[in-house]
Amino acid sequence: MCGIVGYVGTRQAGPLLLDGLHRLEYRGYDSAGVAIQNGTGVQVMKLAGRVAALRTQLDGAPIAGTTGIAHTRWATHGAPTTRNAHPHSDCDGIIALVHNGIIENADALRAALEAQGHDFATDTDTETLAHLIEDAAGDTLEARVIAALTHVEGTYGLAVMSAAEPGKIVVARLGSPVLLGIGDDELFVASDASAVLEHTRSVVYLDDGDIAVLTPDGYHVLDRESHVQLREVDDVAWDLAQIELGGYPHFMLKEICEQADTVRATLRGRLIGERGTARLNGLNLTSEDCRAIRRVVIVACGTSWHSGLVGRELIEELAGLPVQVEYASEYRYRRILAEPGTLTIAISQSGETADTLEAMRAAKGVGSRVVGIVNVVGSTIARECQGGIYLHAGPEIGVASTKAFTSQIVALALLGLYLGRERGRLDEEAGRELVCRLIQLPQLITRTLEIERQVKALARRFASAPNFLYLGRGVNFPVALEGALKLKEISYIHAEGYPAAEMKHGPIALIDENMPVLFVAPKDHVYGKVCSNMQEVRARRGRIIAVTSEGNGDLSALVEEQLRVPATVPLLSPVLTIIPLQLLAYHIAVLRGCDVDRPRNLAKSVTVE
Repeated sequence: MCGIVGYVGTRQAGPLLLDGLHRLEYRGYDSAGVAIQNGTGVQVMKLAGRVAALRTQLDGAPIAGTTGIAHTRWATHGAPTTRNAHPHSDCDGIIALVHNGIIENADALRAALEAQGHDFATDTDTETLAHLIEDAAGDTLEARVIAALTHVEGTYGLAVMSAAEPGKIVVARLGSPVLLGIGDDELFVASDASAVLEHTRSVVYLDDGDIAVLTPDGYHVLDRESHVQLREVDDVAWDLAQIELGGYPHFMLKEICEQADTVRATLRGRLIGERGTARLNGLNLTSEDCRAIRRVVIVACGTSWHSGLVGRELIEELAGLPVQVEYASEYRYRRILAEPGTLTIAISQSGETADTLEAMRAAKGVGSRVVGIVNVVGSTIARECQGGIYLHAGPEIGVASTKAFTSQIVALALLGLYLGRERGRLDEEAGRELVCRLIQLPQLITRTLEIERQVKALARRFASAPNFLYLGRGVNFPVALEGALKLKEISYIHAEGYPAAEMKHGPIALIDENMPVLFVAPKDHVYGKVCSNMQEVRARRGRIIAVTSEGNGDLSALVEEQLRVPATVPLLSPVLTIIPLQLLAYHIAVLRGCDVDRPRNLAKSVTVE
């Protein structure tokens, strides 16, 4: 969600901070600001609007200084105004801080601080932190930050400066990601490695409870008792080119078109063809562990929840295990029943999704074994789970997830294959057949992407539609849900996904000559049933679009448009059938003039509840 950048070194901080904010724009935000130590104090410049406008403002009135912090805000407490933009200050303008997360007891803290004479300049929860630090006891800024945080309930990724201690930034983390970038004679702070990748690949991921102190002489990490903590320096594997547009008009289109490569990367080194199984050493599940599993629970949010629904079909079919898929945001507040033999799978592209992280922790708390499926190496879920699968899909910049979804499905297919073989549910011949089908997927994705011109023409016909209905059955019902979500997210058209057979139980009332109805209907065991559902829509003059597979026969008597994808085994078909829906959402959004990569009100990584 919100983005943090900080710098301590010998170069001018302003341009570096703005470049870092630019790299974080994909996370979603509504205001931006910087605070720089200018030699006589801390000078703040902020506004409601884009980083480009902040850059123009700073170019017109430069702030000289080699230490600074910056922020892009996604509003929670208080409207998205210049007044509420970060950085925030104390009463005397000595302290400046930026914050990701939510201070849950902010109202009580604010009332107590106002009673003590503090004047608040914003409506935010974050400002309470500045005033708490202002009043806290301690001989150093880090001591005062530690003392202030003892009064705080909630989550934070925090960077703080004080005019009284030039050349120093204090960083704190609890529940909201923050890392340090280690350069040559300079240090960076960021909420995301993309903000520092231009300058260094060496990063230190802070753990919950860490307090880091950055000065021109170096850095050290403390705990709440001021004991020094050792933290490993990691190397970021991806490069700057992966977070550039590379000639594409939008990151979303770039990432849709990258899916052959990202699926190939997810599969790389993980298939054992001669044995018909998968190599997933990072799972930390032995054959004995696999045989001891009695049920699987998948916790996820949004697009990852949809991939989990596909995963349910894969794991139940391949491994013969019962699977339940839970919204992480609801699961964490339910009474979680401790059942022996439960494997919990936490799915999150960022590895930082707050609800998924807390659901994972709740499952661990009742004794479940927990594994993660994440894209970001070193993320909190990756570090806290007992094993897992990295997607290796590279950075996903577009807010609407595309390539992570297909890689998640492939990772779940690998997991189903591995469990099926280790549990004796899947014989070697069937395993080898699935391995062959998985190997074919990147080539089939490349062929599927050739449909873009047809999809673009279709988008022109339906860009003004106020509503869409997406229908699918079996393993492609989650594809209908995901297609509807993509359209909602970036084009702002109301769209709903349903199981095709459920249409008769209510949604059929919506169908008339103005309603586009998109069926996901590849060749599988329920294809005939879906065709019957098409007949029902046609009888009510609905406008039918069908995503179907090659060799399925002509549907022109039933549908207005057919989008054909290559045929594969039904269990893997969602990897292909989702692509036309991603392209359709993209081209409709472009035609409607929407901000495709940064849709309104959305954030890339949801790190608050």
